[in-house]
Amino acid sequence: MSTAHKIFLYVVIFLSALLVILSMASLVRGVGYWYSNVLDFPRTQYLIGVLILLPVFAWLTPRWDWPSRVLAVGLLAAIGVQSTLILPYLIGPERVEAAEAGEVSEDHTVGILLANVLQTSHSSEAFLEIVRDRDPDMLLVMEVNGRWMDELTSLDQDYAHAVKQPNDVAYGMALYSKFPLSGTEIKHFNHDDIPSIHTRVTLPSGREFMFHGIHPAAPVPSKRYPDNQGEKEIALGKVADLVKQESLPAIVCGDFNDVSWSQTAKFFQQEGGLDNVRLGRGLYNSFDATSWFMRWPLDHYFVNRAFAVRELERLPKFGSDHFPMYASFYLR
Repeated sequence: MSTAHKIFLYVVIFLSALLVILSMASLVRGVGYWYSNVLDFPRTQYLIGVLILLPVFAWLTPRWDWPSRVLAVGLLAAIGVQSTLILPYLIGPERVEAAEAGEVSEDHTVGILLANVLQTSHSSEAFLEIVRDRDPDMLLVMEVNGRWMDELTSLDQDYAHAVKQPNDVAYGMALYSKFPLSGTEIKHFNHDDIPSIHTRVTLPSGREFMFHGIHPAAPVPSKRYPDNQGEKEIALGKVADLVKQESLPAIVCGDFNDVSWSQTAKFFQQEGGLDNVRLGRGLYNSFDATSWFMRWPLDHYFVNRAFAVRELERLPKFGSDHFPMYASFYLR
């Protein structure tokens, strides 16, 4: 075996072992260990990596002694773990049914655009162009501060109803709606500086549904912004409780700062009797828009069975680290 061959083999062995360790460690949960939650995010990247490394390792290894067999089994196990969590989004059944063309009435539909605009970004014109082009019925904007609110004042001409809660700690939120809102509440769960918007929406048909706009704290530590390091995420659980107590159909959406295959998101889905719109339709990775490879879905729509999906789309990037998302729903 040549020196170059050996070096390449050792690099493959190192990377393979690293991905196996990360894949197994990503299954461990513990409050206070923020890095264990972060390991949950790049499962697509883990899967791509082990799918590449396994055949390369099989081709390079000179003999199948027990260390080689152990590493190969570890790679196969990592493929199994990641495939179990990722493939339901790509080839599984659609958990939220698609609306059939014949059953759709425009008076019973709502289009919702989600956008984390990035507080420090100065790309309001590009963002407003996307909003004008998509023309959603409702618009949930996150990470807005006073400057962003000033730059979005033109939206007041098209959206008769609005709820605005800007702040300077990257968790400001504003909801714009063409449909009437009532019973609106602003709630703060984990942190006083992190608002969530809960309101009743009346469609043109007169039918109503509950809208919950949320942006829970990120799991990574931060000296500048609120975080959930060392704390149990309670916002999603409290929203699930609200949905369970409501008699109206519900839509919960926003930047969850979490991937939808996490244990927290799955618990939220089960407790609230909700379904993830992405399942069976694709990953629609919404973060990080500034990277071509390290991307995962953070901006989500969860609905109950009263809704069917008309459209689900990731919109073009505009200067934020998040892609905006658009979904249209039909209330049966």
